[in-house]
Amino acid sequence: MSAELSRAAFLRGGFGRQTAPIRPPWARNTDTFTDICERCGACRTACPAGIIVTGGGGFPEVDFQKGACSFCGRCAEVCRSGALLRNGQRDDGAPWAVTARIGGGCLAVQGVVCRLCEEQCEEAAIRFRLALGGYALPEIDGEACNGCGACVAPCPAQSIEMRGESQ
Repeated sequence: MSAELSRAAFLRGGFGRQTAPIRPPWARNTDTFTDICERCGACRTACPAGIIVTGGGGFPEVDFQKGACSFCGRCAEVCRSGALLRNGQRDDGAPWAVTARIGGGCLAVQGVVCRLCEEQCEEAAIRFRLALGGYALPEIDGEACNGCGACVAPCPAQSIEMRGESQ
């Protein structure tokens, strides 16, 4: 990373970011996406959940604190540049390779009964297994998790984050 980019990230408050931004569903790979995305905001406007926000450099990012992705495809439908291709990139047909990760700040990990994430997960990708000591710990089934992010905002400890396959 060049010194100029580091300075810009610092001035924007992005110096603490450790993971790459999550682009909208059906985004092309990072280099192609940033090369052809026009930063027009059409995907942001079209998103009924309101989870697509303007991120660094004016590029769209998904903010799961605002809600979950329903994979309606409206973002890809309005993308003029082809940066989002609904019938495109992935061999498995999935809109993206994003999954949830639960951090150590999780209340259940701390011994407090909390299962909000499990309750929000329609895919049943989050389960709690009884651990030694009588409390249950969360586990994420990476195969079942579709990356919708429904578990993120309800987490009272803010210990769930969504990550792409390269993160």
